[in-house]
Amino acid sequence: MKLLDLVKQRYSCRSYQENSVEQEKLDYVMECVRFAPSAVNKQPWLFRIVKNEADKAKLLECYNREWFATAPMYIICSILHDEEWVRSDGKHHGDIDIAIAVEHLCLAATEQGLATCWVCNFDAEKCKKLFGLSENEEPAVLIPIGYAADEPKEKKRKEIDEICK
Repeated sequence: MKLLDLVKQRYSCRSYQENSVEQEKLDYVMECVRFAPSAVNKQPWLFRIVKNEADKAKLLECYNREWFATAPMYIICSILHDEEWVRSDGKHHGDIDIAIAVEHLCLAATEQGLATCWVCNFDAEKCKKLFGLSENEEPAVLIPIGYAADEPKEKKRKEIDEICK
């Protein structure tokens, strides 16, 4: 599949089938994440796979939405702040690096016939506490992953001349 076709196919899924994700597909997705670029190749990230019911319940305490609860599994995508590259002017690049890696995750999942959704509007402090994350680890994104039970809605995108000058 051409990259443009894959990018057009990816969407924010908000309803999942009960089917679990095959380990081979998850392994493939995470291998794609492993090869994501990062500033100075620091790879300042950690991805926690959440499959068991107890940990899924903890995530629902951090982001309690009916649609979110339909996912068969989740990935907590964290920035490791003590490993991120810092530019000479003090700009930390962990947020950029995690975004690149997470989009690799979402595109790889799409290629495998899986659906995902970026979730950033969650209680990160509660997540950190409930999962016992270290001081330097910031949960930045939650990704529900599984087989879609909904259909993508039309993507409204700006025209090319609105984003390129």
